[in-house]
Amino acid sequence: MTEIRAIVTDIEGTTSSISFVRDVLFPYARKRLPAFIQTHGETPQVQHWLHEAAKEAGLVEATRQELIELLLQWIDQDRKSTALKALQGMIWKEGYEAGEYRAHIYPEVAARLRDWRADGLRLYVYSSGSVPAQQLFFRYSEAGDLTPLFAGYFDTEIGPKREAESYRRIADAIGEQPRHLLFLSDVVEELDAAQAAGFHTGWLVRAPQAMPDAPRHPAHADFNTISPAA
Repeated sequence: MTEIRAIVTDIEGTTSSISFVRDVLFPYARKRLPAFIQTHGETPQVQHWLHEAAKEAGLVEATRQELIELLLQWIDQDRKSTALKALQGMIWKEGYEAGEYRAHIYPEVAARLRDWRADGLRLYVYSSGSVPAQQLFFRYSEAGDLTPLFAGYFDTEIGPKREAESYRRIADAIGEQPRHLLFLSDVVEELDAAQAAGFHTGWLVRAPQAMPDAPRHPAHADFNTISPAA
């Protein structure tokens, strides 16, 4: 039996509903992005990510309005752009701090995270959302501030979520062999990549009708059926 020493979890569809991100956070950022860029476009942090977005799009030169239109298009496409996610996170911060919403957490998640932490497991997040956005998500969750439970956060700056090398880098950053790490996600391709890197995996299938007869990864309806010690 291999000892699990740390758990790395996805957010959207795993700890939290996809609908919260798509129906609350994305529209909030989309509505406010043009004014945010116009208002904060001269700050170094925003300038950096606008430059990164232009570089990602292959634009040598672009007006601020062109960049705004590009970013709005990426939001509509749900593009996994590190630059876009960073800018969205800045906008979401304003919404969280103003109390306009709280991040959705599935009912059993907070208690299980606390149990695992009490058992000595280290907890990490790996999501396509930027690290600051992840921290905001768990700080302003419906279950209260969960950030003290986590030892670290990873986003796509460490690498794409469907590439095994990203998980090897995470293992190096955590300081554990992959065989001592458990990755939780609702996306099979991400689990495939983590497994290829040597991680244990847990597939969250929260819709009972979607539970496969012969899953490629250990499948769970919720966090209560996950037993890292087993």
